[in-house]
Amino acid sequence: MRDELVKILPKLRRFAFALTGTAHDADDLLQGTVEKLLVKGIPEDIHLEKWAIRVCRNLWIDEVRKQKVRAVVDLDDAQIPINVGDNERHILNSITLAQVNMAMDELPINQRTSLALFTVSGLTYAEIADVLEIPIGTVMSRIARARKTLAVRFNTSSAPETKLPPISQLVSMGGV
Repeated sequence: MRDELVKILPKLRRFAFALTGTAHDADDLLQGTVEKLLVKGIPEDIHLEKWAIRVCRNLWIDEVRKQKVRAVVDLDDAQIPINVGDNERHILNSITLAQVNMAMDELPINQRTSLALFTVSGLTYAEIADVLEIPIGTVMSRIARARKTLAVRFNTSSAPETKLPPISQLVSMGGV
């Protein structure tokens, strides 16, 4: 199981980052997920990657609930640091990725999870439905609503620099 777990860690970390929006929180979430998988184990005849994604998502939902109870809001963590020496394109990409991360944070957790599994983890609608144990139509609806929300957010401004490429293109740039 450990070898299989090591193999899926990069994909699981990208998913954790898509949920949390910050590298630090993603690492904490990933560590919690791996710890839970190693301590509790996985049920017999369960696909490890699907189970790991489910555990990661549930841990994140628990964390969001804890934060709401404590009313802790730290907006500085949502910012991606930009190095002064970077070229203009890198700076534009960083700003764009920071905007996407902040927009993703504003999506309801169910939409964010479904969209992250689709765009970041590359799962199909059927695989997402299986992982989340929901009907495929619900997955399609959540992803459509998330995309619509993001499209409205980034396409209503008259400033051209706030318009974003498709999320799949942003993922290929290495940020989301």
